[in-house]
Amino acid sequence: MLKYITNTLILASFLVLISCHSPGNKSTNGNNSINQTISVDEFEKKLHDTISIQLVDVRTASEYGNGHLQGALNCDISNGDFEKQIPFLDKNKPVLVYCLSGGRSSSAAEMLGENGFREVYNMDGGMMKWNASAKPVITSGEVKSGMSLESFNQKITEAEYVLVDFNATWCKPCKRMAPMLDSLADEKKAILRLVKIDADENQDLMKLKHIDALPVLHLYKNGKLIWEHSGEINRATLLQETKI
Repeated sequence: MLKYITNTLILASFLVLISCHSPGNKSTNGNNSINQTISVDEFEKKLHDTISIQLVDVRTASEYGNGHLQGALNCDISNGDFEKQIPFLDKNKPVLVYCLSGGRSSSAAEMLGENGFREVYNMDGGMMKWNASAKPVITSGEVKSGMSLESFNQKITEAEYVLVDFNATWCKPCKRMAPMLDSLADEKKAILRLVKIDADENQDLMKLKHIDALPVLHLYKNGKLIWEHSGEINRATLLQETKI
């Protein structure tokens, strides 16, 4: 009898192991749902190939007006509108979400997953990478082209060192870095000038400078680019790398 019970337990354990490693399981959270971050090319293919797709732009109305994907529903995640719209989306149909650089849409995808949506895709790099790939957009308002390349080239020669901070008001790492950059610029004002470029207000310049993520720092010396960094950075590392 004991031998029979032991063999039964072994068989049961074996069956559990097989079920846990069965091929074709795309679940990312244990309930057969899919929540993935995919490239802009994969995102575009999903748009074209998937039936009954739900496309959601989680940026502000102003950002949406400056350029969005055709057929996208605008639900601003920063003011709570996205949360209000979740009950009106179909949990059984695929949802594609995007923002400017991928941060806000990543949060939106997580919220959808927590609310039981079966298939959610977030666009890696957001509209910045979409635009950098020269993919089509729809505009519903006046596009903010912002600073011209000529004006930018003039600004980077106005001091021996010019540190350009490409940022956005919604970018949390940008906000955390801002006081440090302001303090550094004030401390070294004899040789250094800080130029802040808002990504939302200067979309043409972002394309020309190939900026497809935030935050980004560029350091110029006498008008020549000598250092660049993508992502958050602290004061000590910045000073060590730039030797300002």
